[in-house]
Amino acid sequence: HFANVEKVFSVLMVVTACAMAFAHGSNDVANAVGPLAAVVGIAESGEVLQTSPMPAWILLLGGAGIVLGLVTYGHRVIATIGSGITELTPSRGFAATLAAATTVVIASGTGIPISTTHTLVGAVLGVGLARGIASLDLKVVRTIFLSWIVTLPAGAILAIVFFFMLKGIFS
Repeated sequence: HFANVEKVFSVLMVVTACAMAFAHGSNDVANAVGPLAAVVGIAESGEVLQTSPMPAWILLLGGAGIVLGLVTYGHRVIATIGSGITELTPSRGFAATLAAATTVVIASGTGIPISTTHTLVGAVLGVGLARGIASLDLKVVRTIFLSWIVTLPAGAILAIVFFFMLKGIFS
């Protein structure tokens, strides 16, 4: 009986995978190209506007960058989320991707930039915790949490360094 149920969820996973891709586009491509759109808006209008028009070429550039990143390095993240945190069956994967896609789309609809990856990791943790903490690979979970702690200040520090380097070069 469970094998038949899992087969149904294998098919339904196509739907939630598409929903997750939509959520990713609604959030992460927007996060990636937002600064570029603002700079292009300033260059074209000569002033800082509250909202900038979004030329199609910027969206295409963002989409191409997302695809290139997926093709080159995505397999590592896919392995970590897909099998490193906990064992995912089609029904568990369906629940996790449905939860993550819903969360990301709601946040994107309200204009709140969130991390699709963090949200999906949280959803995978949720389906793992539903089976008990022993079903989680706590070493992988710890590594993920440590990376989240390190990346925020690392991004800030690198932005400061790059800003002053560019300021020194162009001033």
